[in-house]
Amino acid sequence: MNLYLRYFDKEILVTHVDEAIAFLADIPEIGMNPVLERDIRDYVASDVLYPKRYKTRPRVYFIIIKTEAATMEDFKEKKALRPVEMPTGKASAAAATMRLTEEREGWYEGSLDFKRVQQVPGTNKFQYRDTHFVARCKAMSGQDCYNRIVDHLMQRVDTRSQFPSAKGKNFKFQYLGLCK
Repeated sequence: MNLYLRYFDKEILVTHVDEAIAFLADIPEIGMNPVLERDIRDYVASDVLYPKRYKTRPRVYFIIIKTEAATMEDFKEKKALRPVEMPTGKASAAAATMRLTEEREGWYEGSLDFKRVQQVPGTNKFQYRDTHFVARCKAMSGQDCYNRIVDHLMQRVDTRSQFPSAKGKNFKFQYLGLCK
């Protein structure tokens, strides 16, 4: 694991923590001391992969980044990026969005949690109430199911009611199959 260090326009890619500490010690504004040196050594030895920044004075920092890049050019061209791991178990947000627009004619069951405007009994005031609505409908896709449910509700509830995005967590749908 190599280390990339930058302080304003001074930057370096080193292979060992001692080289990094020597680079920082040559910059007088940083003020290398035993506490800072120990903290840098602890950071390099840890399993933490995110960049670390150290404050030298108000609003002024230097940064250390762990990288697999062998040269400065590789680092600058981002050739040593770690592969992004896709979440396992539940489907990712990107997969859910793709499922939403996938055309598959048939019956869908959609559930929607929205903010419904209702009049408070005994007063002329209105308030938002969380409302859960479930419907089965014929549709061409998950997006079409969402549009049909919202169109249905818009005709039956106050126009000030707030509906969530089809891509959000407050809308869920399930493909039930073709009609027989």
